Amino acid sequence: METIFALASAKGKSGVAVVRVSGPRALESVEHFTKKVEPRRASLRKLVFKGEVLDEALVLAFPAPNSFTGEDIVEFHIHGSQATIAALLSALGTFDDFRLAEPGEFTRRALENERLDLTQIEGLADLVDAETDAQRRQALKVFSGAIGERTQIWREKLIRAAALVEATIDFADEDVPVDVMPEVRELVGEVLGQLRSELKGSASAERVRDGFEVAIVGPPNVGKSTLLNTLAGRDAAITSEIAGTTRDVIEVRMDLNGLPVTLLDTAGLRDTDDKVEAIGVERALVRAKEADLRLILRRQRDEPAMTPIEDDIVVVSKADLDGGDFSALTGEGIDRLVDKVSDVLAERASGAGILVRRRHIEAMQKAEDALESSLVGIEDGFVGAELVAENLRTAVSAMDSLVGRIDVEDLLGEIFSSFCIGK
Repeated sequence: METIFALASAKGKSGVAVVRVSGPRALESVEHFTKKVEPRRASLRKLVFKGEVLDEALVLAFPAPNSFTGEDIVEFHIHGSQATIAALLSALGTFDDFRLAEPGEFTRRALENERLDLTQIEGLADLVDAETDAQRRQALKVFSGAIGERTQIWREKLIRAAALVEATIDFADEDVPVDVMPEVRELVGEVLGQLRSELKGSASAERVRDGFEVAIVGPPNVGKSTLLNTLAGRDAAITSEIAGTTRDVIEVRMDLNGLPVTLLDTAGLRDTDDKVEAIGVERALVRAKEADLRLILRRQRDEPAMTPIEDDIVVVSKADLDGGDFSALTGEGIDRLVDKVSDVLAERASGAGILVRRRHIEAMQKAEDALESSLVGIEDGFVGAELVAENLRTAVSAMDSLVGRIDVEDLLGEIFSSFCIGK
């Protein structure tokens, strides 16, 4: 393979920039600038190329296979000026069999060298994109290999169950000395139970990754847009004393006590003859029903404009005028309101599983269906044992596709295209 190199830190001027080199001639690249360095020890060296000092840098070498990519890796920690970075990259580009890395190529080599599985790579991508603490913690769990470890345990149990079933097929005309049915039933039932538990928490895991939606709903002039602006810390929505100012759904993404949340400011809910406003009210109702949580605002003595469902929060607004739970103008009660919303979402996030992407969920649902079919055949006393064995193999195959053992080539381009060059 060619030796690849790239800027691994963010582009732009910085105190320190990291240039990464990986491949069969990575260690040799050091000798073009300075003398050899000891593996896994940072060495402060002057980088000299064609008689010119490029920079004074920390140089680290990570011999294969104990590196991120599984290949020899060298990192040059240089001063982060554009000129210094350009000079080092230009010098590396003159070496034989060296080339600039493509987006995600370092990580792809880690996959090909079995340093990471596919779910870990997706976890790394999520870790790079994490905006809130909840997203960081979840991505780090996936990147650490939680999905791969869990599926490996399930896979081993199902392979054992399939081997036992196939033994009954191979020796169908003979007396099998041991009744394997109880062990097979136990193995399949145990995996199926754990798999269902993970799928149950997958919806919350997806929301932590993509963000919760909280719809602010209520009648006109109840303070929805003012509340949105207060929470966002800017004028995201137009506020006016004129009823019906908000016609469309306005979205603001924010970090709410460590959770990713998109707040939705919706049109005031009321009957109206204005066709445009009526469309806004219809959209408000649709988005409110689709949201993860509804924050229903009302005035004193008024009933809620829509019927709350489980966990919905109903509060009285405009406490500065006639008493209530909060005032978006003065800030009274805002902290309590934020805490109340955060508590509801945090409770849901606490039940999040490790299946964080739609691809993960679909693979495990396929495995779940196959295991349910297997269990039916097992309960029938291995009638159609060949079908039971095939269903078990289907479940194992679904788990293999999840971590990248099979059937993933069409996914790789899409996944790695989201990475920066230095990853």
